[in-house]
Amino acid sequence: MYELEDDQKKVLDSIRDDEVISLAKDLIKIKSFKTEESGCARFLAKFMEENGLEAELQEVEDGRLQVIGRLKGTGDGPTLMFNGHLDIDPLPLGLKRDPWKPVIQDGKLYGAGILNMKAGVTAMTMAAIALKKAKIDLRGNILVAGVVGELQGGVGTVHLLKSGISADMAVVTEPYGKDNLMTTHAGVCEFAIHTYGIAKHVSEKEKGVSAIEKMTKVIEAINNVKLTHKPFPKMPGLPRFVIGSIIGGLGEDYKLNGPNFVPDICTILVDVRFVPGQTPESIKSDFERAIEELRKRDPQLRYRIETPPDARWKVCRVTMMPTDVPESEYVVQSVIRSHKAVTGKDMKQVGAILPWSYAGNDTAHLWQAGIPCCLYGPGGDYLPEQAVPLDELLTVTRVLALTGVDICTKTRKELGLNK
Repeated sequence: MYELEDDQKKVLDSIRDDEVISLAKDLIKIKSFKTEESGCARFLAKFMEENGLEAELQEVEDGRLQVIGRLKGTGDGPTLMFNGHLDIDPLPLGLKRDPWKPVIQDGKLYGAGILNMKAGVTAMTMAAIALKKAKIDLRGNILVAGVVGELQGGVGTVHLLKSGISADMAVVTEPYGKDNLMTTHAGVCEFAIHTYGIAKHVSEKEKGVSAIEKMTKVIEAINNVKLTHKPFPKMPGLPRFVIGSIIGGLGEDYKLNGPNFVPDICTILVDVRFVPGQTPESIKSDFERAIEELRKRDPQLRYRIETPPDARWKVCRVTMMPTDVPESEYVVQSVIRSHKAVTGKDMKQVGAILPWSYAGNDTAHLWQAGIPCCLYGPGGDYLPEQAVPLDELLTVTRVLALTGVDICTKTRKELGLNK
């Protein structure tokens, strides 16, 4: 059995399960869809301050706030960032209970956004608070970044980095499970493709050009595209894409209350997951090539490809580049050791984990900024109702706390950090 050191015992003893679960429940109750995260940020800032952390609200866009919590060490150690996003996914059909009222059933906590990723935000926040309560002699600093807009490509983390906030290592608490540690994931970019027509009343529709009918042909052409790429063995299912949204109607606002007119605009939103060597520009060229072939046969076809899509759609405004962090990085091995200390078992999976590696996340921006990082957070059920087993939430909280002990009780010199 793994023998815990004194600091490890102290920090684990400072974690109360009921307090961890209580925070998770409180976060579920706060609606924080994309662009609507400020209320959640304010709540977390107050919670952090009440529990001994410093907290800063950072304005990413006009009136849109994210939160940065800090636990400062003596100054000669590294800075470890815990990073999790406050924005949650849209709610699907098929919900059986009120998504804003947290419910524990059969050992699972149910509620809106709990899997992606308020359980992860809870775990990282309570891990930092545990380090504070245990009065561990930290040489390094802990940052707790509750960021906005990860579901838009990571606008919050990009803003955080541009504002001058950085770290030596980071753990992003995305929901891949307490026994899994992910270091490799796809690139993500999104496109808006527009077709344009000529509006005419139904009485003379023959004189019109339907943007929707043109789009049906574009969709077929896009779905038959073979994206230019070099295969990446760790993610054999890539590249891949999905046409996930469509809207058509009249005028720049897509008026839907005039179905007696030939529609003059139609837009699709396309999400692409790609591999190293590809770029948004190369993918756009592939799409253009397919549509231009179509236009040779249909001179009435008018179109435009837009990347990133306009802010009105609230989708990815920032590209997440493909990421492949070496498993030898200290932060990766630290989480692995801490998991063994808490559970007595080895990680089940480390590295690229399929199909989860086909998702994107904020490690893309952290790694591009030179910050070694990995993905480790509580897993659970996704659709239609999000749920996280309490054991996942509580185990990850403890593993992150021990990771903080391991990294932030050391000096920068011990870790070979030159920054």
